[in-house]
Amino acid sequence: MDNGMIRKYEKAKMYAEQRERMQVRGLTVEFDGANNPHTVEYKDGAWSCDCEFFVGRDRCSHTMALEIVLDQMLVSAAEVA
Repeated sequence: MDNGMIRKYEKAKMYAEQRERMQVRGLTVEFDGANNPHTVEYKDGAWSCDCEFFVGRDRCSHTMALEIVLDQMLVSAAEVA
């Protein structure tokens, strides 16, 4: 992992401990990020997030935090197909 991703992982762990930042509505989560609110979706085994970091990496601190919170609860893309 590059340094940017390591910092995002540390931030993701912090977010996972602060569950009051997340309001789950079906398969869509409105995330109260440190700088801005973000919308995160999990559909057909894939994540999407409207934050800038997610673009080009397909992961961010918001999606990683939800992976931690939802550990063992997510259907993989392979299971969807």
